Amino acid sequence: MSKIKILIVDDEKKIVELVRLYLEKEGFKVDEAHDGRQALDMITKGEYNLIILDLMLPVIDGWTVCKEIRKKSDIPIIMLTARGEEFDKVLGFELGADDYVVKPFSPRELVARVRALMRRFGPKDPEQTLEFPGLVIGPESRTVRVDGKEVALTPKEFDLLYFLAKNKEKVFTREKLLEEVWGYDFFGSLRTVDTHIKQIREKLGRSRAASYITTVWGVGYKFEVVK
Repeated sequence: MSKIKILIVDDEKKIVELVRLYLEKEGFKVDEAHDGRQALDMITKGEYNLIILDLMLPVIDGWTVCKEIRKKSDIPIIMLTARGEEFDKVLGFELGADDYVVKPFSPRELVARVRALMRRFGPKDPEQTLEFPGLVIGPESRTVRVDGKEVALTPKEFDLLYFLAKNKEKVFTREKLLEEVWGYDFFGSLRTVDTHIKQIREKLGRSRAASYITTVWGVGYKFEVVK
């Protein structure tokens, strides 16, 4: 699958450089525009998966840019602005924005919001059934079979197991698992991950499959098929 393309529209070049750095580190392809007219021209000529749009733009303001985009496209839009009043947020959503980030902001939070929108709207790899010795995970039916017998997991237990399994051998911190499985706006404790891992292991029972979820002490967890 080709890289996800994001257009940053902001006339503050330091902000653009900072956001570009964080997004490219996460593997996104990034273009930039510094005024509303340039942004509309680039959107007309190119195909983007998401727009990060400042409101206070020269030439054509962000409100108008958003309105023009929505006449032709439902591409996800994150409004990035120093104006944080409730009225501005409501107007932004009414014009078709999908999310709203107020300056000053955390680049990590912005990246998390981008990833969350891409999970909802972006191109997705086809979800395939995962098979390991004694364990079959079916994403379409959302079923887990251990040694041929179906095991009932809660929705979040299933999501966590499937995420680890499709990224086998990769180590994930608890923070990263919360971001990927629960979403950036989850405010629970990191112990939520530990609790779900414990519950999954208990439901997998004494099977070989239970040993696939490995604790990496001091870091987090990974899915590893031990031979």
